[in-house]
Amino acid sequence: MQFRQQALAKLQSPEELDLPVRFARPQGWLVMSVTVVVMAAACVWAVTGSVASTVSAPAILTHGQGSYILQSPVAGQVTQVIAKEGSRLPANSPVLKVRTVDGDTLVRTVAAGRLTALAATIGQIISTGANVAAVEKVGHASDPMYATVYVPAENAASIPEDAAVDLTVSSVPTQEYGVLRGHVKSVDRSAQSAQQIAAFLGDSQLGEQFTKEGRPVAVLVRLDRSRSTKSGYRWSSAEGPPFALTSMTVASGSIRLADQRPVDWLLP
Repeated sequence: MQFRQQALAKLQSPEELDLPVRFARPQGWLVMSVTVVVMAAACVWAVTGSVASTVSAPAILTHGQGSYILQSPVAGQVTQVIAKEGSRLPANSPVLKVRTVDGDTLVRTVAAGRLTALAATIGQIISTGANVAAVEKVGHASDPMYATVYVPAENAASIPEDAAVDLTVSSVPTQEYGVLRGHVKSVDRSAQSAQQIAAFLGDSQLGEQFTKEGRPVAVLVRLDRSRSTKSGYRWSSAEGPPFALTSMTVASGSIRLADQRPVDWLLP
């Protein structure tokens, strides 16, 4: 009953129209002002700012012209292995001697290069077209080395010209010597099959390895040169590893993609 009397008394009393109306407390104005400033700054950053991103993919150190697989033109038994693995051979240089029904035949290199793998041994019976060696097409020891990064095809269009690349080399301890530096030289816009990769690298296993997640795009990376390192290339550390790099070394490449504006993520 007491609350009912208080309610009736309040209804019968005139409204206090002469008192000022308080719309918000000072703390509320402060919070609203800060919110407006933050939203305005976010809108400006979304339009004028940029966000950097990278794509990581498997890579391999090679010379620019790649390798080729040497096949035997005849069938027979290997009687002599003439060339040594790792040796640099001129074009038309003998690698194996094969005894056939018509006499001995020499298996020769097709183009000048370094013998990176030898698959034939003395006494082995080989057939016509059998893979007997892998030859990297390099003429001189001073020829520059490159890295080929096999990037997923959907990222190829986002790779700008001369983009920065960091390479983690499998034979180099990263915590001690850092990563190898380079820049994109060219991007092959067509996706490659396992057979195409194997033909370029001279290794069918690598062709299968680099296509496990689908057909990738080959990105050729020019390694940054340096006179102050033992390897002759620039590293994230001051001196890099105390040894030279060798071709056909597996690595992992991180390529910086073209910067994007945040507002582009919201636009169709």
